[in-house]
Amino acid sequence: MTLGLVGRYGLRLKRKQFLLRAFRKRRELSAVADRTKSIRRNDVLLFCTLRNERIRLPYFLEYYRGMGINHFLFVENASDDGTREYLADQPDVSIWTTSASYKRSRFGVDWLGWLLRTYGDGHWTLVVDADEFFIYPFCDTRPIQALTDWLDASSVRSFSAMLLDLYPRGGLNSIPYREGQDPLEITSWFDSGNYTFTRNTEFGHLWIQGGPRARLFFRDAPERAPALNKIPLVKWDRRYAYVSSTHMLLPRGLNRTYDREGGELASGCLLHAKFISTFPEKSVEELERRQHYAGSHEYRAYHEGLHAGAVFWCEASERYTGWRQLEILGLMSKGSWV
Repeated sequence: MTLGLVGRYGLRLKRKQFLLRAFRKRRELSAVADRTKSIRRNDVLLFCTLRNERIRLPYFLEYYRGMGINHFLFVENASDDGTREYLADQPDVSIWTTSASYKRSRFGVDWLGWLLRTYGDGHWTLVVDADEFFIYPFCDTRPIQALTDWLDASSVRSFSAMLLDLYPRGGLNSIPYREGQDPLEITSWFDSGNYTFTRNTEFGHLWIQGGPRARLFFRDAPERAPALNKIPLVKWDRRYAYVSSTHMLLPRGLNRTYDREGGELASGCLLHAKFISTFPEKSVEELERRQHYAGSHEYRAYHEGLHAGAVFWCEASERYTGWRQLEILGLMSKGSWV
């Protein structure tokens, strides 16, 4: 849908407001280890905001280093589990810390917005959470630079990835998660078909909901289920701004990531390994902190559902085997990339 003059002006003004917020919020960040001088011109960069994720970090870094990420930029928000100290010791990591409100920074988007503007300009940037594992067509045989080179050659500046919730066969506490372990060894099941897709007319992106969280925790209010559409990989420009997490961007044209005249665009998935043995305790912590969207209603739903004995697995669950399986199911696409 094409916006009128007033609509385009409104989005331009909104983008400038987001950039100004990021500029102001830079004062809340303190550098712990700044190694950004080692960033080279063609490096692919990963950006992440996190809190108390020490147990996940060894595998997270191993996974993305293996993919070809050259440098990691983290914002750490008042962790007390050794997250900050662990990341500060990593030679390919730059880390900033803040004790300011996650909620008042647009849930971390303002902090990352400043780092993206300062260090991401001209780079392919990947923005993910510590429990998200990016996959793309041919990721089992091609590094991420092969994807970004192809996107550059195709004049494509943004790449979408549907968030795919993974979960275990039994209860979340049935198999304790060990530091350094691949979480997919535990959370290897997913919902293959219960998703809804609607087009957002203001920003032009697809809004995706569904999966096990909608099925279990938002059965009576599906419109409140978490959004699963994300645009995590972008050839960044200092004039760009994320609007809400990585769900949509400005300028608006960056959100046209699924189809164009001539066919379907390539897309990926973010394997979401949130639901491991550490999750019940973390959900209680986040519910008490009330730093998440809409008064942490999402974490309240998780807490109530888990307290009632909710089990994610059902007879319709499928075991994850790789990106080709997800392409067959229509959850991602290689588009014209061969």
